[in-house]
Amino acid sequence: MHLWAGIDAGKAHHHCVVIDADGNRLLSQRIPNDEPALLALLGSVLELAAGDEVVWATDLNHGGPALLIALLVGHGQNILYIPGRTVYHASKLYRGDGKTDAKDAAVIADQARMRRDLQPLRAGDEISTGLRILTARRADKSADRVRAINRLQAQLLEYFPALERAFDYSRSKAALLLLSKHRTPDGIRRAGETRIHAWLKKHGARSSAAIAAAAVEAAKSQHTIVPAQHMGEGIVAALAREILTLYEELAELDALISEKVSEHQHTQVLLSMPGFGPVLAAEFLGATGGDLTVFRTADRFAGVVGLAPAPRDSGRVSGNNHRPRRYDRRLLRVFYLSGLSALKSCPASRGYYDRKRLEGKSHIQAMLSLARRRLNVLWAMLRDGTTYIPVSSGVAPMAA
Repeated sequence: MHLWAGIDAGKAHHHCVVIDADGNRLLSQRIPNDEPALLALLGSVLELAAGDEVVWATDLNHGGPALLIALLVGHGQNILYIPGRTVYHASKLYRGDGKTDAKDAAVIADQARMRRDLQPLRAGDEISTGLRILTARRADKSADRVRAINRLQAQLLEYFPALERAFDYSRSKAALLLLSKHRTPDGIRRAGETRIHAWLKKHGARSSAAIAAAAVEAAKSQHTIVPAQHMGEGIVAALAREILTLYEELAELDALISEKVSEHQHTQVLLSMPGFGPVLAAEFLGATGGDLTVFRTADRFAGVVGLAPAPRDSGRVSGNNHRPRRYDRRLLRVFYLSGLSALKSCPASRGYYDRKRLEGKSHIQAMLSLARRRLNVLWAMLRDGTTYIPVSSGVAPMAA
């Protein structure tokens, strides 16, 4: 006999419903997200089971239920993961239009009872969990940097469009440093090219002479003072300092990620793959939990990543494939970016990509094909514990 315990996870509280093999509800309880309450729930469910196996299922695999998952794993319990989207669609098949935490927990328990295709949930090792947290923080900081740069350019365009066009502020720290002191046409003309160059060089800016010359040239093209320029330049200066601070924080995070990722057992294999650096390796480990056996096969893993086509056949129509709607965008980004990087350094990847382009595929299609091929290679490398061996000259590139 088995019992199935469905957990509708939340931030402050969870709701647990336990059912038996016939779908009868044996327990329905709302539990605070605190260790004593969760341990009491575990004891109550195990007492109901009376020695029989309990299968737990939850609709979240991190965040709010992290403590609950850690407790269940620590007590040797089996846990299944049911995505929230699956629970949402499944709940439409049950009686009643209302939505409550108790109903969602019951749906989760019943789906775990009936289905055999659900993935077991694992807490993940400490290193991969730490990498997931660090890479999530890095993604937030990167997004903050992009937003701040966009705001800076929009504000600069309001009163000094020539200077906005002069530099790529997403690539030039020296240009950002310039804006922290000189950011108006009249101010740049008064300072002059020599003084600006000396000031930038003193503060360690690269290409300080070229930056100073471009800034002065932009200032000479505008002699009109736009209304509210004083207010705009203050905002630009604050944004420039904010972006420079974000660059420093990202550099610190990258150093921490590089140090942490070196501790994982799969790092040597991942870094041997062309296109993978410490950050992409950390994102891969953080997204997979450092263990690919949960996916069972490379084809199933490709489906999770979004690199396996989903059929859309009906009647006499067959072979109508499309990209899946549900996939892990973090992992797809990892394989796509690593493939782009590998085009510069890996002859096998470049040869495979060029061959797909000659077959008439677009750049995106060729990159996705390359990403799928690289996924298969990486799967085999991690399965066998072997590092990447470059293709020697005269040997055909990756087979299709």
